Amino acid sequence: MSDYYVGGKNMGFWAVAFSARATGESGWLLIGLTGMGAMAGLSGYWVVVGELLGVMVSWSFMAKRFKRMSDNYDSITIPDYLESHFRAKTHTLRILAAGILSVFVVIYVSSQIDATGIAFESMLNLNYYYGAIIGFLIVMVYIFLGGFVAAVWSDLFQGILMFFGLVLLPFVVWFSMDKGSGILEGLNAIDPSLTNVWGGHENWLLNLFTLLGFSMIGLGFLGSPQVYVRFMSIKNEAEIDKGKWVAIAFTLFTDAAAVTIGILARILFTSKGMDAEEVLGTGGKNVLSMMTENFLPDILTALYIAIVLAAIMSTIDSLLIIASSAITRDFYQKIFKPGLKDAELTGVSRLVTIIMAVLALIIAMAIAMISPDRQVFWVIIFGWSGIAATFCPVIILSIFWKNYTEKGAIASMISGFLSICIFKFVLQPIKGLGVYLDKLDVLAPSFLIAMIFGYLFSVFPKKKLINTDQ
Repeated sequence: MSDYYVGGKNMGFWAVAFSARATGESGWLLIGLTGMGAMAGLSGYWVVVGELLGVMVSWSFMAKRFKRMSDNYDSITIPDYLESHFRAKTHTLRILAAGILSVFVVIYVSSQIDATGIAFESMLNLNYYYGAIIGFLIVMVYIFLGGFVAAVWSDLFQGILMFFGLVLLPFVVWFSMDKGSGILEGLNAIDPSLTNVWGGHENWLLNLFTLLGFSMIGLGFLGSPQVYVRFMSIKNEAEIDKGKWVAIAFTLFTDAAAVTIGILARILFTSKGMDAEEVLGTGGKNVLSMMTENFLPDILTALYIAIVLAAIMSTIDSLLIIASSAITRDFYQKIFKPGLKDAELTGVSRLVTIIMAVLALIIAMAIAMISPDRQVFWVIIFGWSGIAATFCPVIILSIFWKNYTEKGAIASMISGFLSICIFKFVLQPIKGLGVYLDKLDVLAPSFLIAMIFGYLFSVFPKKKLINTDQ
């Protein structure tokens, strides 16, 4: 099971760094962030700033400590790590962690399958549903055969494709386009708000919330299980020092390139007064396909289709393995069948993987039918935020604060999980307040609430929190 879930903890820094970044970025980078660059203009670079800071902090200050602690506990899953760290006497923390992880992983995977269908539809004119199913089946084959090692090595090659595909495209387009006016002049002619790096709204508070919403996306790199299980798998701490620079460079160049591609598309394909979403698709989802079709020969356009699918699949495979480990090891073996040998779990794990993947496929199909005008950027971010708000505060506090308790961890996870749902479905629809919370999105406030609850339930005894008479 150690081989199947963490590659025997013997992975090298190149594979881990590219796998962590490819998993963390997904189709959101190629379809979502390129589209966001087209819609937001220069303020879209705040996403780059936030992601870069998140990756730097994660690899520089958290990865080594987490690797050391998880090795000491002999952990191969995040619930393993949490139960060992807090010396839990019951399985409450494990059940909670595995349960919430499974819910949001299925949502996140469904959004990736949705992006697969959109990619096939926009780039190959193939029926959305056929495209989603084809991508789904390809991922199933190599996860079923190889587990974590197959996912990491495929992520490495997929990550290399993503890197060169994104970084080279803006240069190709720039040297091919008419340079009668520069980027700033081109954007300004379409809409002056696109050149305002602080946001394009007249209301300064709305601008602030928009920029926070963009930059706080990087919080998800500070403990998300699909990223941190890679730190478990790396050979040793020395490899983390090497991998850090690979991960930082990957993030800087690919994210900046994605936003730039979107900005160039806005200049090339729209003009003043034109509805950008009507031309570029909802949320700019057609930006990448339009750029490749107009500036590249067919053979390279085909390569970019492969790059988009690679980005999506690199996330789907990792998430499904994480969810499978949560159900198989953390529920089935550790709680219900503690005497069951690891070798007997492989078949169960593969069955669970298939069941969860099919469930995600069904959800993706349902989302496509119910909301045809959905924005890929924010649909994927919702799944990402759910995982991040539930687990990142717990991982951060467990690494850096020795007084953090099991009750505090449980409080963090429950409050983070519930806050995501409350902000998204209860507070954002409120007239007046909702417009600000919509721009801020759900991750930052939910993350903060989870940190506060973790602190309170760790510092104060339960009786003091409940008994207001004392």
